[in-house]
Amino acid sequence: MFDAQCASNGSRFRRSRPAAGLVLAALALSLSGCISIGSEPPPSLLTLTPTTQAPAGAGPSGTISGAIMVMELEAPAKLAVQRVPVQIDDSSVAYLKEAFWVEQPARLFRRLLAETIRTRSGRIVVDTDEVAVPPSESVRGTLREFGYDARTQSVIVRFDAIRSGAGDQVQTRRFESIVPGVAAEAAPVGDAINRAANDVAGQVSDWVG
Repeated sequence: MFDAQCASNGSRFRRSRPAAGLVLAALALSLSGCISIGSEPPPSLLTLTPTTQAPAGAGPSGTISGAIMVMELEAPAKLAVQRVPVQIDDSSVAYLKEAFWVEQPARLFRRLLAETIRTRSGRIVVDTDEVAVPPSESVRGTLREFGYDARTQSVIVRFDAIRSGAGDQVQTRRFESIVPGVAAEAAPVGDAINRAANDVAGQVSDWVG
């Protein structure tokens, strides 16, 4: 977008008649401060890191019947972005300044959950949707909370899990982890969410066995 100063500079260049190369160079320099392509990238991006990871090398082996699939997770609209929501009151949500995830929280938590189950249970875990024959057992659910509560200065991660087994067997359970006393800044909030997410993933892993 052009502002008044930029338009003025353009007029000045049209009236002057130096060498063509100098005109183009000067015009480019003048307009460089008037045009913005995209937004400034954030200084850093937040992600989730498992507290325990499977070592490199061969993993568990077996039949597809003994495997478990971590399916795509649902999330409310406030989490369908790469921002950290802040609950201001019962009806108001904002987003934490300068806090951006590398991708949407539900995708990050799905991979964290799969890695945690894989490491702690030793089971074959499938966390991709491109499977010819999906396992009979699966975990899916809704990531309800994954952000900061300004009223209590706490980070909250809440996950409603659904576990499906062979036949029509279905179990549901809510998992939650709260980290209190967190400053409303990107770095401490990101670290606290990572700890809370690992805690919830561990709870789910113990549940599915």
